[in-house]
Amino acid sequence: MSSSLEGQCIRLEVVGGKKLKVPSTRMPAGIYVSIKLDEMRCWKSTDVSPRLSLEIRASFELSRMLGQGELIGELGIFSNELLDHRVKPFGVCPSLMLKATSVNDCKNDDGELFDSIIDCETARDTDAGHTRFTKYVTSKSISDLNDAVEHFQGVLDWCPVGHPDHAATLTNLSWAHLKCCTRKDLQDIDSTTSLFRDALASRLKGHPNHPLSLYHLTKALHWRHSNQCTTANMRESARLYHELLPFCPEGTYLHSIAVGKNGANYVIAVCNNLPTDTSDEGIQLRRIVLELCPLGHHHCPRALIELSGALNTSFRQSGSIEEIDESIQLGREALSLCPKGHPDRDGYLYNLALSIWKCFNHQGRPDDLDEVISLHEESLHLCPIGHESRHDSLTSLGGALRTHFQEHGDIDDINRAISLRREALALCPPGHPCRDTILNNLALTLKIRYDKLDGGEDLNEAINLYRESLQLTQHDDLERHKNLFNLSSALCSRFEQTQKNEDIEEAISLCQESLAALPLLHPGRCTSYTWLQEAYLSCYKMQHNSTDLSLAVENFRLASRHPTAGLPEHIVAASNWTVVAEGHDHESALEAYATFLELLDAHLTTRSSTTSRRKAAAAFCYARTLPVDAASCVMRHHDLQKAVELAEQGRGQQWSLASRLKTPLEDLESANPKLAHKFSELSQHISAAQGSAAITDRAAADVAARKYGRLTEKWEAVVAKIRNVQDFSRFLLPPSYKDLQAAASHGPVIILIASSYSCNAVIVPTSGEPRHVHFPSVTLEHLEMLKNDFAREIRLAALMGPEEPRKDLRVLLRKVWDVIMLPIVNVLQHDLKLRRRSRIWLCPTAAFTSLPLHAAHPFRTKEPCLEDLYFCSYTPTLSALIRSRQMMKTRVAPPSFVAIGQSQPGAGQGTVLAAVDGELELVHKLIPPSVKFTTLSGDDATQAGALDALRCNTWAHLACHGKQDREQPYNSRFAMRDKPLTLLDIMENDAPQAEFAFLSACHTAVGDEETPDEVIHLAAGLQFSGFKSVIGTLWGVDDAVAEHVVKAFYENMFKKEGVIDCTRAALALNYATNAVKKKIPLEQKFVFVHIGV
Repeated sequence: MSSSLEGQCIRLEVVGGKKLKVPSTRMPAGIYVSIKLDEMRCWKSTDVSPRLSLEIRASFELSRMLGQGELIGELGIFSNELLDHRVKPFGVCPSLMLKATSVNDCKNDDGELFDSIIDCETARDTDAGHTRFTKYVTSKSISDLNDAVEHFQGVLDWCPVGHPDHAATLTNLSWAHLKCCTRKDLQDIDSTTSLFRDALASRLKGHPNHPLSLYHLTKALHWRHSNQCTTANMRESARLYHELLPFCPEGTYLHSIAVGKNGANYVIAVCNNLPTDTSDEGIQLRRIVLELCPLGHHHCPRALIELSGALNTSFRQSGSIEEIDESIQLGREALSLCPKGHPDRDGYLYNLALSIWKCFNHQGRPDDLDEVISLHEESLHLCPIGHESRHDSLTSLGGALRTHFQEHGDIDDINRAISLRREALALCPPGHPCRDTILNNLALTLKIRYDKLDGGEDLNEAINLYRESLQLTQHDDLERHKNLFNLSSALCSRFEQTQKNEDIEEAISLCQESLAALPLLHPGRCTSYTWLQEAYLSCYKMQHNSTDLSLAVENFRLASRHPTAGLPEHIVAASNWTVVAEGHDHESALEAYATFLELLDAHLTTRSSTTSRRKAAAAFCYARTLPVDAASCVMRHHDLQKAVELAEQGRGQQWSLASRLKTPLEDLESANPKLAHKFSELSQHISAAQGSAAITDRAAADVAARKYGRLTEKWEAVVAKIRNVQDFSRFLLPPSYKDLQAAASHGPVIILIASSYSCNAVIVPTSGEPRHVHFPSVTLEHLEMLKNDFAREIRLAALMGPEEPRKDLRVLLRKVWDVIMLPIVNVLQHDLKLRRRSRIWLCPTAAFTSLPLHAAHPFRTKEPCLEDLYFCSYTPTLSALIRSRQMMKTRVAPPSFVAIGQSQPGAGQGTVLAAVDGELELVHKLIPPSVKFTTLSGDDATQAGALDALRCNTWAHLACHGKQDREQPYNSRFAMRDKPLTLLDIMENDAPQAEFAFLSACHTAVGDEETPDEVIHLAAGLQFSGFKSVIGTLWGVDDAVAEHVVKAFYENMFKKEGVIDCTRAALALNYATNAVKKKIPLEQKFVFVHIGV
């Protein structure tokens, strides 16, 4: 501040202060000093030093001030004394550090604050309100508070929306109302909070008072939470602090208040104690709270573990590998912040173990289970005798050892598990709050030992323990259903042993009771349905009453369709249903398979990336054969059209979902953006409703059930509308037989189905009904042996000289001809009357994918082999072949050809390939001169360079190292100079104009071990990216052989001068392999295969 002497100014700068207490307890925008003369007269240079009154005031607005703010201290002093102090503290309480200087130039450059004070009636009324409000703080007189409210309300009436002081008046009134609320004199905290919100809305981001308004609203929300305890208050507070803290640099007063015990730290602490919420909004809150905790913050480990726990719980609903992986990562980070010696380390060990345990249950990796045991061992070591959490550690380690026994059968594991849980029970005597849970866990472990070792006493003890646990559980406890169905399971086992009807009757009754105890939308109902199914099935096995089997199936149906259970649980239920239906030859088998495939498709659709979809599919290792089992089942029921549909649905999930990198929703957004938005919005609402389904309050649960039902009805109605849009009739539905038959428009497609129930082929003709080909002498075991025999002979052949006979290989190819391809050829020739030298497409599944079916040969005099009869191609799926044909459009630009070769790949990618450059030169000579030709080799043949070349050219030839990764097939790769060109790179490289690719590299058409019904390899990836016709390899290729085949292939491909047609590739390959068959070994003759149109 500056005060004028004649030709001089006293300039004051507030440097700092102590004990600056604002009486109203409001957060000030700043502190300023107001100077008043004791005598009202002008100053002259001849005057003695005048006496000044300094008022220390709190301002509540930056820049433009409404009124003078609130008085927090006063000081009397002579002007010369003020100047003599320079930079010294004034006063005792509060103590203010001022910098006082005398300057000759009396310009009021630093007087903006005074200039900005509004001197008018509204300002005077505001000051009166501050005065009365401050008086109320000391007097506690309601009349003072009411006067303050009246003054502030009057100012607000003069400052409507749009007035520059509207937000300031709203804030003043809001604080007065808030004080009323805290004194219980005004109960309407909601309206007060709304006033703070309105003030914030008037001070958008960028406004100098925006940070203050953010802080003010948090204070109102804190008070409301202290009285109403709603999650919404803390969720909004966390979001506000997340926005506020970037405006609060360290060292500022606002920062000290905003992060203090009554600021962000309070919100973090409260949020860390909120119940787990797995909705998108709930998890987002956990992420915001974590961001409010910088590294080293004392709440950071807890925030990490809370987010980890929310993702862990959400994982049960979604089955998302990404969620459980992140949960584990967060758990590890939290544990790292609690080193050995930290008092809470045992709890963080437990939480990390729980996440890894969930991952093990989903993926079955043995290393995960070993780590869980190790973590629980350390946790137990940190909980010695007398520790309050020892019973928890004993129980958890016992559970992990129990599972280890189930996996490996080591009797020491189950015996130690029982011993640990008995010790835990001893630590929880009658009256202990955890005794019912410990009893239940011990009973479960004894039951498992009985199941494996048939110990009768274990079963009876387990039943007694379950009964005691059940007696200790309150009837309104929503965890009671677990005790009920666990006892039911034990009684089922005893019924199967003793066949006493009272056991099975009680078992059924207990499961029915567990269902009656749960709200309709409780996720636990899914498990209760499953155990009720087990009870009915046990009854059927003993008494052979078909009604019991029908009731078991009905509960399978309910378990696999329960709306709030996670998709993984649905899939497990449907998978078990297929096994029971097949095992008992029940008519519901087809429905069970269809349900399983529908659920798996829905589960994979929730994955945003190609690799995560494959990972999610591979996690259901027990169900890998279900797609082909489904097709086999339908064929045994003589519904061949349905068999084709199910085979395609199961086999093509990876590719069909990958093709939705441009998702159906994006297609819909182009066709009908309004419907697309509505569908997306409702899907998100339903997801949120599922995430919060486990509500403990029965009335609230019923409300949630009705809300979920209404959302589902709306969602189904929107889907129905979408299916009425042109080209969207099959939206979210698998393709029909009529759709799939388009794949056979240029020749029959033969789907080969390898199932443990039967091995068959179904032929999809160009028109008419599909044809069934049964392989009576072929079983899945035979195919596995045949696959292994081929792999062995190919390895041995690589060690043999080119002239040595391949007798054993000939035997294997003759077997493929006799038992597999000859029955198919008979149907093609005699039933379909397919002319010789026509084209056919093979679509193998499971073990069939590893057999060189195209090379089947009788090796008998004058008897033709398959390649003598037909031009044979492969297709990963029928949809892939249809898609390639649909993309075959009239060429709008002249064809261009790129030859990509890498003879010296980067480190770790393979050895030098001396013949590559010669092969590229050969290709160049064979390409018609009318075709634009480019070579990419040496240092130019990088990953990025190859991708660009594939995108910009219609034809491509690759000569380099190829590597199929059978464990992670999307990492299959071509070796380039800098880094590998992976299958995933190729799939994401959109090349719609591409036509043909020749892959002169090893292992480019070999399938995947973990998802055997999917052909995920480099050649299929190129087809997916846009290439309609691809030549690939099944195993390693000899350089000299590649040269022979390449020369013969391109000579045949361009035999007709001026014709550039990628659909001739299958014919050209057939001619090429026949032309060189006397020059190359047998296994190299059929190493090349054609895929696509």
